[in-house]
Amino acid sequence: MFVAVCFAAGSWVGTNEATDEDMATGESGRATAIVNSGDFDDPAKENVIITARSGDLDQAAAAGAAADVREGMLALPEVTEVADPVASPDGRALLVQVTMREGDADEDVGALLDETAALQRDHPDLRVEQVGGESIDKGIWEQVSQDLTKAEFISLPVTLVIMLIAFGAIIAAGVPVLLAMSAVGSAFGLAGLASHVFPAVETISSVILLMGMAVGVDYSLFYLKREREERQRGNPHVRAVEIAAATSGHAVVVSGFAVMVSMAGLYLTSDAVFTSLATGSIIVVAVAVLGSLTVLPALLAKLGRFVDRPRVPLLWRLTNRSGPPRVWPTLLRPALRYPLVTLLITLAALGALAWPALDLKLKNSDVDDLPRDIAVMRAYDRMTESFPSEGVNHVVAVRAEPDQADEVRAALGTLYDQTRDDPLFASVADPRIQVSDDGRVSELLVPTTQKPGTDGAADSLDRLREDLVPAALDPVGGEHAVGGQIAADADSTGLLEERMPWVIGFVLLLTFVIMFATFRSIAVALTALLLNSLSAGAAFGTLVLVFQNTWAEGILGFHSNGAIVAWIPLFLFAVLFGLSMDYHVFVVSRIREAARRGLPNRQAVEYGITRSAGVVTSAAMVMVSVFAIFATLSMSEMKQMGVGLAVAVFVDAMVIRVLVLPSLMALLGRANWWPGRIRPHGESQFPGANSPSADRLIDEPQGVPHPVR
Repeated sequence: MFVAVCFAAGSWVGTNEATDEDMATGESGRATAIVNSGDFDDPAKENVIITARSGDLDQAAAAGAAADVREGMLALPEVTEVADPVASPDGRALLVQVTMREGDADEDVGALLDETAALQRDHPDLRVEQVGGESIDKGIWEQVSQDLTKAEFISLPVTLVIMLIAFGAIIAAGVPVLLAMSAVGSAFGLAGLASHVFPAVETISSVILLMGMAVGVDYSLFYLKREREERQRGNPHVRAVEIAAATSGHAVVVSGFAVMVSMAGLYLTSDAVFTSLATGSIIVVAVAVLGSLTVLPALLAKLGRFVDRPRVPLLWRLTNRSGPPRVWPTLLRPALRYPLVTLLITLAALGALAWPALDLKLKNSDVDDLPRDIAVMRAYDRMTESFPSEGVNHVVAVRAEPDQADEVRAALGTLYDQTRDDPLFASVADPRIQVSDDGRVSELLVPTTQKPGTDGAADSLDRLREDLVPAALDPVGGEHAVGGQIAADADSTGLLEERMPWVIGFVLLLTFVIMFATFRSIAVALTALLLNSLSAGAAFGTLVLVFQNTWAEGILGFHSNGAIVAWIPLFLFAVLFGLSMDYHVFVVSRIREAARRGLPNRQAVEYGITRSAGVVTSAAMVMVSVFAIFATLSMSEMKQMGVGLAVAVFVDAMVIRVLVLPSLMALLGRANWWPGRIRPHGESQFPGANSPSADRLIDEPQGVPHPVR
């Protein structure tokens, strides 16, 4: 009922997508606000570009195609005007601009695209393609939808297979997937409602799916494994669920709260992208925790031993083999016998992997980073090659008194004349100046040949902001600002660099507080910060190695722009600090359980890690698999996020928990629990706590009475 109500409510209310004004910051944000206050009549415009398939353009054939474009487009009710065709300076292309009627351009552009496709069929010897803001948006959205469908199609069977390997029974394997998908479905609906407070960005659906599958499966896995473990010790199934609730359930609450707190740190950026992604992540994690505390125990109590039906014969025998673990004690032996040497060698290796992160470069994604599998992007490349002025524009916005309108227009004309011979800018015949009906707001578009994210783009922006615009407009007075895509990228990156220390400080502080409150140990809290920082550093180093270079382009199917998408590192940092709490809380809780029952420190570390290793490994396999699927998607943001998260989780589960954590805890000894106190070996609560038969007593949770006793 909850899932259905959430999904229906979100569908009914709809999603409020973030606008340019929502995402604007700094001076570019002020420019957007000024332009919007002018209430310009700015209908959507599309371009139809006509080029030769090979060789020189047949001018007569191109002219005939342009005439057909004009006739066909004017016949559409979605079109109000079609401009005369314009030839490119090199004579290799004709461009026909189409003005759409005011209305729902997102829906109406489909009719124009259908007409363009029909015109292409009528002129097979030419390329007849449509390019514009609306057609590009439609192409991107279709690609994102295909990617999400692909991720769902692959992630579900992969997760089910891993769960089958982990449990050896079909129902048990399906329960974590059921919880994860219910969390994702609910979160989609709730995120739609939340978008009316925090406008949603395009990638929020991908993030919800990614986070929901990861934490939903993790939380169920922790719970199910502990419940099965207790049933194997002879507890009735309801009693086993109670013990799982007191142990794994507690770890789920702590780790879920840690994820939500970490993601909440992104609100400090005051950036619409981070705010949207944080909101979606918090919602899906909260729903997953809620399901783990309510639906999951109820389902397990109802199913009883039927949760282990039907069994997969070979897998069942492998996953339910009796006796102490064999592989994990062997893997832990170096860390427990030679903790200092193991710690130093592992830290050196992780430091080497993280070292490239010192060369991390940030850049907002733009049209050049979009996959060229999208047909409209290939047309965009041909258009900007033939018509450079149709590419990126700086926007100079001015707000002054109405009686200054002529003076402002003259100043903007002078400003434009100064850019015409500057190699940083492109040139058009006449300056593109708009003035609002009330004469208060004026706008000038200054085209540039520089691509966003390049040094040339930054130089062109600096030249405008520091020299040309002040010189031309300061004598006039009023308010002015320089905006546009290049300016927005520069301002958002600057804001990110300014707010990043606050976000990192918030996440570190809250993580420390949560771990200290959970374990009453400063050492455990500081260790958590160190271990999480190591896995994050390894992820950042890998991102730089893979995406700032070209060697992996063929493997992952992307084009390197020499930088990482600006929002990825900070988002990954918050996500990783939260997700790492899943493993850390779960593993350290098992270690503390053993230590509180009298095992010496190193034996407690070995016992806690070996008893939780199977669960952590299975959970890590699910996370790494889901994240790796995102690395195969088309959009560069999804690739980088998938690779970063997959590497971090793998390092966290297979290196940090196997080598760094045990060696560090072995070195610290009793100091692990300072300033709290753990009963030493000589003060064991139970006789024979160090014998093999002590397993049952050791695993009995504190505060939960044993039925026999």
